[in-house]
Amino acid sequence: MKTVLETILEDVREAVTAARLSRPQADVRRMAVDAPPPRDFHGALAGSFGLIAEIKERSPSVGPMRAENVREAASAYAESPVVRAVSVLTNERHFGMSIERLAAIRKEVPQPVLRKDFIIEEYQIREARAFGADAILLMANVLDAARMAGFYDLTRELGMEAIFEVHTSDEIHTLPAGARVVGINSRKFKTSEGFVGAGGSSAKDFSLDLGVFGLVDELPKAALKVAESGISPSTLDGVREKFQAALVGTSLLRDPRGLRACLREFEEAAG
Repeated sequence: MKTVLETILEDVREAVTAARLSRPQADVRRMAVDAPPPRDFHGALAGSFGLIAEIKERSPSVGPMRAENVREAASAYAESPVVRAVSVLTNERHFGMSIERLAAIRKEVPQPVLRKDFIIEEYQIREARAFGADAILLMANVLDAARMAGFYDLTRELGMEAIFEVHTSDEIHTLPAGARVVGINSRKFKTSEGFVGAGGSSAKDFSLDLGVFGLVDELPKAALKVAESGISPSTLDGVREKFQAALVGTSLLRDPRGLRACLREFEEAAG
């Protein structure tokens, strides 16, 4: 049986092929020249502890978010004193979003915007900048060391930052020497269990292993450290001591009380 990561990557390859046909790389390069200047993602995280708050329509692990929470996310994040950056999923099939949605959201928020996707080709990096992204995600369970280093060079050349995502100790050792922002993701992508898939829904997320946050002491000393996935206001204290930020999405976007109520709890917990 395929892992959820293998399934997603197959779909990503198809999506990139289709994007190249509809928007050739020459067009993307021209768009990047006219894109708004990059905002400082690293600088936004370098101060006091804060959130990278996410926007997505659905998740492979639990299914749909609450539509009303998604609708008000950008305006709520724009006003929040604890949101340091905004993460936008741009994977249509599995997360219900697009690169066009990222461009629209960037106009609504003052914070730097992260393109959160499964980056496997240079085209996606240039596309991210063309649509206004200030940072991208580079995943160590998707890219080998050489490709991560090369992709990071291009990212910095385009004026953006990258957050490197790791899940294991072995992946940490593949990071480029100059990695400035590194996240530990507690989601177990290399499995077929714990995910409801594109057509499912679950009240509880069974795809997490919060124990991996213990790898934080193995991360590069100089890098800003981000805890990704599975964070709620009640568990924020557990990561504040050693991480500079937490990437939070599902707990905000599925809260039945409304996104702003959950965000206020995060603001109080973050101090």
